[in-house]
Amino acid sequence: MSEICTTCGLPKELCVCEIIAKENQKIIVALEKKKFGKKYTVVRGIDEKEINLKEVTKKLKSEFACGGTMKDGVIELQGDHTTKVKKFLIELGFPEETINKE
Repeated sequence: MSEICTTCGLPKELCVCEIIAKENQKIIVALEKKKFGKKYTVVRGIDEKEINLKEVTKKLKSEFACGGTMKDGVIELQGDHTTKVKKFLIELGFPEETINKE
């Protein structure tokens, strides 16, 4: 027998919890300068309790071939990827209205 999701009550294969969680996010994509003038793309606002932030970080780093990290619910990517990150998050299933670029 398949496992049942404790949140929505559907089988794990049909679970819609992550899709609903993606629609409830308020994501901010910004560019920050750190030590020695290096630029970092910072993604804030993704709730790590509802969405696997580690997996999203891994996909972003792989897609843009850059270094990066996830700390305290914030994704940091080395370099200026602000426009590309927004497009890629939309491809991952996040609605465009929930993503703001600073």
